[in-house]
Amino acid sequence: MSGFSNSPKLLKSGLVLIDPVSAHVQRIISLQYNPDSLTRTLQVQGAGGEEGNRSEAMRFKGPAVETLKLDAEIDAADQLEFPDQHRAVVENGIQPQLAMLESLVHPTSSQLLDRNAMAQSGMLEIAPMEAPLILFVWSKHRVVPVRVTDFSITEEAFDPNLNPIRAKVSIGLRVLSVDDLGFAHKGGSLFMSYLQTKERLAAKAQAGSFSTLGIGGL
Repeated sequence: MSGFSNSPKLLKSGLVLIDPVSAHVQRIISLQYNPDSLTRTLQVQGAGGEEGNRSEAMRFKGPAVETLKLDAEIDAADQLEFPDQHRAVVENGIQPQLAMLESLVHPTSSQLLDRNAMAQSGMLEIAPMEAPLILFVWSKHRVVPVRVTDFSITEEAFDPNLNPIRAKVSIGLRVLSVDDLGFAHKGGSLFMSYLQTKERLAAKAQAGSFSTLGIGGL
């Protein structure tokens, strides 16, 4: 029996696209390798604002605005070692994986064609095209609705046909809260679950004491 039989299963981080109306899962995107780091920034939504309104100094207007930054690596080296088993990679490199990620920041071609047809028919008001709801998944404790705010690809190696075979994708995300989606929206309920999970985790942290702070009390 292999000495690695008891190794823990490695979970993958990724993104889930769901229909914003029916909540039907449209696509699951698992990252090939988990990013080495995840940068999270929280901007406090205080009622007092920068003006320093004293009557509102201790009040929140809503949840903090959280943004996420990560770099994902995609590499075809392992698949190219077994070309007969990975013909799509041999023929296209990692372009399918890149195209799948790029679909997060474009409307679909059918949406664009429908919009053009409505414009040609003389419709005066055309609603903006709705994107799927994107969920960022980083373990069971972090399943949170997001919007892609910035996206860049650095292609680092190519095959003889100029198909990219190694790339780094940098993704910026903004967490969507109930302020953005409302409580009745599927994404709003997922944000509330995310916030409640944080509260449960915070309750597990060991509380400090006045003595550790070097004071006897307040």
